[in-house]
Amino acid sequence: MRKLCLILGDQLDRASPLFKDFDPQHDCLWMAEVTQEATHVWSHKQRIALFLAAMRHFAAELTVKQYPLHYLKLDQHHAASLGEALAQTLQTTSPAEVWLVRPGDYRVLLEIVATCKHYNTPLKLLSDTHFLSTPGEFRRWAGERKQLRMEYWYRELRKRYNILLEDGKQPIGGNWNYDSDNRKSFPKSGPTAVPAPPNFATDNITQEVIRLVNARFPDHPGTLDSLQWSVTPVQAQQALTRFLDEALPQFGDFQDAMWQHQPFLNHSLLASSLNLKLLNPLEVIRKAEERYWQHRAPLATVEGFIRQILGWREYVHGLYWQHMPDWYEWNALDAQHDLPAFYWTGNTEMNCLRQAIGQTLQHGYAHHIQRLMVTGLFAQLYGVKPMQVHEWYLAVYVDAVEWVELPNTLGMSQYADGGRMASKPYIASGKYIQKMSNYCQHCRFNSAKAVGADACPFTTLFWDFLDRHEARFAAHPRMGFMVSNLRKLSATERNAIRAQAVSIRA
Repeated sequence: MRKLCLILGDQLDRASPLFKDFDPQHDCLWMAEVTQEATHVWSHKQRIALFLAAMRHFAAELTVKQYPLHYLKLDQHHAASLGEALAQTLQTTSPAEVWLVRPGDYRVLLEIVATCKHYNTPLKLLSDTHFLSTPGEFRRWAGERKQLRMEYWYRELRKRYNILLEDGKQPIGGNWNYDSDNRKSFPKSGPTAVPAPPNFATDNITQEVIRLVNARFPDHPGTLDSLQWSVTPVQAQQALTRFLDEALPQFGDFQDAMWQHQPFLNHSLLASSLNLKLLNPLEVIRKAEERYWQHRAPLATVEGFIRQILGWREYVHGLYWQHMPDWYEWNALDAQHDLPAFYWTGNTEMNCLRQAIGQTLQHGYAHHIQRLMVTGLFAQLYGVKPMQVHEWYLAVYVDAVEWVELPNTLGMSQYADGGRMASKPYIASGKYIQKMSNYCQHCRFNSAKAVGADACPFTTLFWDFLDRHEARFAAHPRMGFMVSNLRKLSATERNAIRAQAVSIRA
């Protein structure tokens, strides 16, 4: 064997550089399902099933096209980890080289590097051409700046790919960013014309995976009666078309809004397909841009959606590889509390958390504001150890691959990086949740109150957060006004807030 080409569970891309110069007579593809990828964090059943079903469908496609493929099914071997599975294959095949596209998880990269080194097998690491920028390009751009902000990397990529530009230089409409237009809350009557989420027929491959996951991982979080997420490129294209035709026109205005018993609203539900490489990000961006040129979706809506992919997605990928493995050690705010147990059950009196966690356990999904300003906000105000928050997010969301989940969680959500990713902590009281949802109408707590039997824990912990970090943020250009408001409280009021915060944590 000339080369053994490894395909990981989030690399299901027929345009992968692994296929360039692939010789079926001398080369072989390799895929493996292993227990560790479901258990190194306590993974949601939907997440496990999505990866396995997508992998098996991809393997079936490769087999039909007569690619030589060495595929290890979870229930047909005893290797616990990718390293162990690869070791078994190297022992029996002795390839001249192993080829690997850069993984989305630093842990996996280290494991494969160590295995190849142990067996004296050269490893060739290839760039992941699925992304629209490389870690090296990001590193060079970052090296020229004292402070990094997504907005400026996003503008660089807008220019490179000529996205929503006039004459290839200036942004359509005169602004690069229309985020301020995309922060509306729903009227009291609630959202209207919410499209149904994708609903795919479950074929034999997926049914077999569902049975396997329920039998092999019965105690893992979540439910798995069916799998509604795309597991093939064809399904991913159907989901993309559904979003562009039915949801994109209404997506922009209310993309930050939340509503009880409405888990999906007008969100794209495409992140898992992008992260497993079932969809090409540039194709998604071009098709969304096309909707603007065809006058089928407003500029602010299209720009906001494209910014999620061309902006945040590329930015966090660069940040992940820029700072690994330092991310694991950062805890800028010295958060030392354990993650509350209700994150795994949804059993809490706080309705916003009950809603966000409940839908997460059911679907493996919550949209970005539910993650940032409900589950993430509470964890930050509470003072949860950053790595415990990271491990929860990595476990429970179907679209979670470490390269994207870790910077968003430890950086943007928890401020554990001390501001490398975001210029300030994303903190707010319960009043923000009241403004952006109807959760508070169905909750026993009063979002305006910080002290008392019906005080909102978010509001109590918001003031407690400022109290604990007063010195750090007093002179902060975007946080100073919050500290100023804190200082207007009397000593008696501040003491009462501290006492209530202690009782919440207890």
